[in-house]
Amino acid sequence: MNFSELFKQSGHLCKFSPDGQYLANSVQYRLIVRDVKTLQIVHLYTCLDAIQYVEWSSDSLFILCGMYKRGLVQVWSLEQPEWSCKIDEGSAGLAAVQWSIDARHILTTADFHLRITVWSLVNKSVSYIKYPKNCQKGVDFSRGGKYLAIAERRACKDFVSIFDCNSWQLVKHFETDTHDLAGLSWSPDGRVLCVWDSCLEYKVLLYSVDGRCLATYNAYEHALGVKNVTWSPTSQFLAVGSFDQKVRVLNHITWKTVAEHDHPLILENQDVVIYKEVERRPQLLKEDLDPSTGTLFSSPSKYEVLEGPISVPVVKPDLKKANPKLGVGMMSFSADSRFMYSKNDNMPHTLWIWDVQRLCQSALIVQTAPIKCVEWDPRQTRLALCTGNNKIYMWSPAGCLSVEIPAEASFQLQNLSWHPSGNALLLMSRDEMCMCYFQSEDI
Repeated sequence: MNFSELFKQSGHLCKFSPDGQYLANSVQYRLIVRDVKTLQIVHLYTCLDAIQYVEWSSDSLFILCGMYKRGLVQVWSLEQPEWSCKIDEGSAGLAAVQWSIDARHILTTADFHLRITVWSLVNKSVSYIKYPKNCQKGVDFSRGGKYLAIAERRACKDFVSIFDCNSWQLVKHFETDTHDLAGLSWSPDGRVLCVWDSCLEYKVLLYSVDGRCLATYNAYEHALGVKNVTWSPTSQFLAVGSFDQKVRVLNHITWKTVAEHDHPLILENQDVVIYKEVERRPQLLKEDLDPSTGTLFSSPSKYEVLEGPISVPVVKPDLKKANPKLGVGMMSFSADSRFMYSKNDNMPHTLWIWDVQRLCQSALIVQTAPIKCVEWDPRQTRLALCTGNNKIYMWSPAGCLSVEIPAEASFQLQNLSWHPSGNALLLMSRDEMCMCYFQSEDI
């Protein structure tokens, strides 16, 4: 692995262009575009206020910056740096902004979700979509950008509107059998729309493009329900993470459960490979030091392979507070759909890895600190994770490794992102970033 020097960034607003050629990051009100290979600055743009959101267009030719406090969006062109576009929502305010898949329209959501506005960069036309619902995930494009699904709330009932993204005409509008729709998500093949209810009722609904309800799934009643939903890249499986600390995997033919993965306090399965991080603290750090002084020193760590049974570290959630840290809050399939990871929110130190083909657990990774970010390689079967220290942790079916970032010990890794090619990682601390390049022997 090769590491670059450190660069300034703000708010973890660092994004690779979809074609992988550029890296954009914000530093307060400035937008910096760099060449990924050399990290030389290609373009430097100045916005009217501090940048709060950055997104590339799908063709990598434009980049937008959202300034929610001012209700502004600024769009910049890489091909014509002198060209610019400003969208001002005015008194309506700005709550969210995103590109359409065709890279020539921008969707802005007004404050309090009063409306969604579709702005055309081609002919400057403006269209309005009324009654968008303020929920976990209320807007989703099908892959390829053919359809747009929007969750709506009218007369105390939930609806879904499906639009044709070429003409922006309404294709289908139908009511959903939910009490309080929490989110929607297209399958990667664009054939099925998954809709799920709020955490107060366990209900997952599958709809076709023409609004027919294909299936309804309820795992249990009278308890907190769905927390997270994710599709496999092949669209063959739908994983549902719940507050009961289980992941249920549904198949795409009958929409029945093919696997139910539990997260027990004591793992007794002898077939699971258990990796536990062990820190080798220097003698100096074994004495009591001032916390601010202790961060200047780095403790090397390695993984030990253990045999079960093993007790999994647990943090007891405060059930008297809203949104308790309980249940499966993170999960994702690998690019080839062979594996899936999950993280139970009341087990923040532990990552569970499941074999999708064999429908069983493959590995368990136990860290010394809570896991902050996990990302699958977009091309290969491996993942990277970080825990807020100066190390990168990686897993593949071949094993686990811990790599120390050769920067100052003050570089505490908070977030990471894979390059689209899978040959590099972007590493972000609170206000700095660097690149990690993989050599051919690393891959």
